Amino acid sequence: MVTSAQPAEYAGQESFFGGTPPLSESVGYIVVLGFGAAFSIFTTLLVYLEKKFAGGAGITSEKFNTAGRTVKTGLTASVIVSQWTWAATLLQSSNVAWQYGVSGPFWYASGATIQVLLFGVLAISLKKVAPSAHTVCEIVNARWGRTAHKTFLIFAFLANIIVTSMLLLGGAATVEALTGMNRKLASFLIPWGVILYTAAGGLKATFIASYLHTAIIFAVLITMITMVYIKKYSSDQIYDYLDATVTHTEEECQIIYSTSGSVESTFFDNTKYACGPVPNNNSGSYLTMLSADGLMFGIINIVGNFGTVFVDQSYWQSAIAAKPTSASRGYLLGGICWFAIPFSLATSLGLTSTALMLPITSGEAGAGLVPPAVATHLLGNAGSVLILTMLFMAIVSTGSAESIAVSSLVAYDIYREYMNPDATGDQILKVSRYVIVGFGLVMGALAVFLDWMKLSLGWVYLFMGIVIGSAVIPLWNMMTWKKASGTGAVISAWSGLVLAVITWLVACSIQSGSITIDNLGKNEPMLAGNLVAILSSGLIHFVYSMIFPQNFDFETLDSNIKLVEDDSSGLTEEDKDPKMLAEAYKWITTRGWILTIVLVVIWPLLSIPAGKFTKDYFAFWVLIAIAWGFGAAIIITFLPILESSEELSVVIRGMLGKESASTEEKYIEKEVDPVADNFPEA
Repeated sequence: MVTSAQPAEYAGQESFFGGTPPLSESVGYIVVLGFGAAFSIFTTLLVYLEKKFAGGAGITSEKFNTAGRTVKTGLTASVIVSQWTWAATLLQSSNVAWQYGVSGPFWYASGATIQVLLFGVLAISLKKVAPSAHTVCEIVNARWGRTAHKTFLIFAFLANIIVTSMLLLGGAATVEALTGMNRKLASFLIPWGVILYTAAGGLKATFIASYLHTAIIFAVLITMITMVYIKKYSSDQIYDYLDATVTHTEEECQIIYSTSGSVESTFFDNTKYACGPVPNNNSGSYLTMLSADGLMFGIINIVGNFGTVFVDQSYWQSAIAAKPTSASRGYLLGGICWFAIPFSLATSLGLTSTALMLPITSGEAGAGLVPPAVATHLLGNAGSVLILTMLFMAIVSTGSAESIAVSSLVAYDIYREYMNPDATGDQILKVSRYVIVGFGLVMGALAVFLDWMKLSLGWVYLFMGIVIGSAVIPLWNMMTWKKASGTGAVISAWSGLVLAVITWLVACSIQSGSITIDNLGKNEPMLAGNLVAILSSGLIHFVYSMIFPQNFDFETLDSNIKLVEDDSSGLTEEDKDPKMLAEAYKWITTRGWILTIVLVVIWPLLSIPAGKFTKDYFAFWVLIAIAWGFGAAIIITFLPILESSEELSVVIRGMLGKESASTEEKYIEKEVDPVADNFPEA
């Protein structure tokens, strides 16, 4: 008789979900359609109340696409967390915990946090040199001209398409596993909830909804952390279970994963189930940062996510919408708080999946089903509903940001630039709304296409850097280096993509002997392709720009960008104050780089001497995850409310009839920023 931590109810079970969803199909429709409709109505109502009682101005094309450029620190941070919390954040982070142990959640979190921290540098650069911009491609056009504009417009659309496809690919798979709802149908229905409030209220409505989504995500996160490490188990118990999982021999694993408790009736496959030593990990343990595959994933994660932040219009749009001081603080705070979601969630749910040896197959893990499996085990149907709700919040919040990003690119960079240069604000607004509706309706087709190609969430996540990574360094150079050449940027972006794809295919052929979807998805070819994409383009752009420098005068950049309407909101002399912007640039540059080095260099190096974690070391590791999770939840939930308390009170008093709608103090014009005292300028 073999003793294991696997609960008795899973004996003889070949997969966790086994084709039988824990929830009824009706629950899937309620979440997908009901939640979507409820959030659309609620968010649209909030925008209406702000306009009616707080003296908010009517929606113009400028406000629709920039939210008036006056968003404060807390809401900026909340929006960043919301945009960066994909389905992959919730699902793939636990998959890498299931695969590699403690190193998986850490590398997922740190490898995708530093891009947000460093993007704060670009956010302030934008406020300094192109405060009137609506899109990143508008800046490309203003500096480098139409050839570069068309090139980076293609890369921007690729980023939006990849992110949107991944959102729905992971989300639809989870909806199907939990409710039995057809994944193709779910892929088409999920975006519908996004369309109404995004098309009605624009960027401001998206930001309000994003705050609500983020608060709900953190509420579920706290619930899961509490269930694993406080109510059901302790860090010591999880440590013992994880230790036991890797000490099982192959024969013992065959007995555990069998229909009648014997080797003869086994269905065990060491590539399919988490049992026995972990390949390429120190001591074969899940309890170590010394993981070759974990490190490899970390590098792929870092490179790939630079592409999906720096090339994604939605992050530039958040920078455009923020007040200058809030742009730097918001990105830093947002990055720090976002770290908790993959790190804390996967350190609890991801590690518990292997600790308890739940019959989760590699296929289920790759599809992102580790969190729903563990939540269902811990809380039954309630756990399934919580994960489904959390996932839906992530899909809808990022989906709305991607929708308005695409609409801005089409409206300003295609319609106004190439079709109607004299477009009015009403025409821009109409095109923006049409594109949001159209993109929302075709989002599902993108996910269905990837599903038809048999590509999993994990595969696409690793692949994205190969496609868009070559655009990262040219865009950074565009905002920070006067010598950066437009011709060089075009050459480097396309050359980097071609070289990355060739490297990826060659590495796959050399390693596996044949090129198949599964072989292309292995870490080594993906790592080679991702590195070549970002490094080759950076080198080509640097060399070309040194030989043929542009020597651009940044003082002239903003004059090449024109507003559609005479709306100076967020563009006052105070907002453009050179001294204030210089101090903000210094503030974010120093802190952004320090935190980046801490997260990807110092922290991993400090964990090397630990080798395989002791019980006390693991307890401290878990304590950090819990504290970070609770701290981030408190900040991201209450700071936006604190900053907007005066505006909220105006709305409430107006609803109660205690203050007229014609109040002279219109909150959109206020410059009060309570968090400023906690973030000194220099």
